[in-house]
Amino acid sequence: MAQANPNISETRPVIRQLDDAAINRIAAGEVVERPASAVKELAENAIDAGSTRIAIDIADGGKTLIRVTDDGCGISGKDLPLALSRHATSKIDGSDLLNIHTFGFRGEALPSLGAVGRLTITSRVSGAEAASIHVAGGKTDAVKPAALRAGTVVELRDLFFATPARLKFMRTDRAEAQAITDVVKRLAMAEPAITFTLRDVSGGGEGRVTFRADRENGDLFDALHARLAWVIGREFAENALQIDATREGIRLYGYAALPTYSRGAAVAQYLFVNGRPVRDKMLTGALRAAYFDFLSRDRHPAAALFIDCDPALVDVNVHPAKSEVRFRDPGVARGLIVSALRHTLAEAGHRASSTVANATLGAMRPEPALPPQPTPARVYQMDRPSSAARQVAYQAQAPGFAELSQDYSGSVVEPAPVATEEPPAQDLPLGAARGQVHENYIIAQNADGMVIVDQHAAHERLVYEKLKHQMAENGVAAQALLIPEIVELSDGDCARLMAVADDLSRLGLTLEPFGGGAIAVRETPAILGEVDARAMILDILDELADQGESQTVQARIEAILSRVACHGSVRSGRRMRAEEMNALLREMEATPHSGQCNHGRPTYVELKLADIERLFGRS
Repeated sequence: MAQANPNISETRPVIRQLDDAAINRIAAGEVVERPASAVKELAENAIDAGSTRIAIDIADGGKTLIRVTDDGCGISGKDLPLALSRHATSKIDGSDLLNIHTFGFRGEALPSLGAVGRLTITSRVSGAEAASIHVAGGKTDAVKPAALRAGTVVELRDLFFATPARLKFMRTDRAEAQAITDVVKRLAMAEPAITFTLRDVSGGGEGRVTFRADRENGDLFDALHARLAWVIGREFAENALQIDATREGIRLYGYAALPTYSRGAAVAQYLFVNGRPVRDKMLTGALRAAYFDFLSRDRHPAAALFIDCDPALVDVNVHPAKSEVRFRDPGVARGLIVSALRHTLAEAGHRASSTVANATLGAMRPEPALPPQPTPARVYQMDRPSSAARQVAYQAQAPGFAELSQDYSGSVVEPAPVATEEPPAQDLPLGAARGQVHENYIIAQNADGMVIVDQHAAHERLVYEKLKHQMAENGVAAQALLIPEIVELSDGDCARLMAVADDLSRLGLTLEPFGGGAIAVRETPAILGEVDARAMILDILDELADQGESQTVQARIEAILSRVACHGSVRSGRRMRAEEMNALLREMEATPHSGQCNHGRPTYVELKLADIERLFGRS
């Protein structure tokens, strides 16, 4: 039964001009989504004012109080009413919306906040008296004298009191406070030269500091590295690689973590464009593509990347909250991220994350301590004996022990040293093989401690890298279909697919238009064997729609190479000779990405001698 359209009435609708209060409340729905949005807008205003210290106080997750205090240039008393007007800003003059060098420029934040909450601005410029203005629910009071030494204090109380329906969509105080902390951390990463303090004053009093980042000194990378270590964590900083590359007027710099330092979700990916924190699908897709060959689908890279370019090359005016950007040539930005990260990861060689060793040491917990004794526990201090001293000790012990020391199972008998210019194996990063345990793990000794290598995982990665190198040199062999497979698509999907036909052809997948929205699949990669061409085409289209590019064919080819490498590598359970183990270690040192297997797991663990001695109570 047909139902009446509720949008059609018998009376003709009348077009009305909304008043300023309604306009501001509507704008607030776009700009101020939650308390974290208000903190972001106010903190960015403080940064634009040239502040060196920004203090943020919140109560009840920002629902009842948000106070931002800065030491910036301030706002004069006569300009305070204008600051609360829509589209009034000191950031731009309106003549060029592409040449934007500040965080804010729309002039919507303050009037929007004043329309949905109780907003008070107190400010003082150099050489003038401080002044204050208050607005609640869109109703503005007169400017009043105030007491303030310098800078600006913006206080927002009872957010969304004028729009009670919005309060129903608020999350818990803890969730809203966490969202505010995330906003402040991102701004702190973008501005290492500014001191940020976040304080929770729920319940009154001075409250407690939930986040603080003091100003960092030094050059760009030193200050950034120190700030990232403080915000993201020391482990990230210790396992992050420095990035610095430029292409066609776009500069990429920052830090990206080793593949073995990966996360279970994309929670440690921070992207900035001209200093502005952004969440952009194209940029996150490029980051994912750069690690495509090193991480399984359920692992995510960690990185803090900054893109600097001429403001004319990027449009930041595509989202009310300025959280998205649009590049004039997105291909250049994406290609820069992928190539720079892959080049840096290749230069890292066999390096693996230090968190692997920390986890290993954590698993080697000592036996539970005995109840406290009245005397203090002893700390054992032992000098390391020389090899000659060890032999004397062996001779003095039970008969046959000296011989056993040289002939134990799985030991490596080193040949007599030969004069050579090469450094001793023990001084190399992965050291010299000393034995094999359970026919699967190589024990090596280097100058700093010991290395445990998973022989199967390590050799699998080496074979995989060789196969990829051979494929890159010789190309992907294609097999022609006896009868081309016709896939019917919409005109838009067909055009989108044919736009990347040349890229797919280099991977062995040859497509041709077949009239209308149909395409003909004439060749498929030979290494894949028999494939469902239609299913593959649809997967490619899904990736193109979601990410703007597709890794489907390459992923399937490299999955085959990975399986070939797995079957062609040294198997677990095989006993290896000394020269084989040392050859594997040397090849790992010379091969990029050998620190992790094809699934992102580590191929070796390095334990420092000091950590090993601590396990045994030595100092």
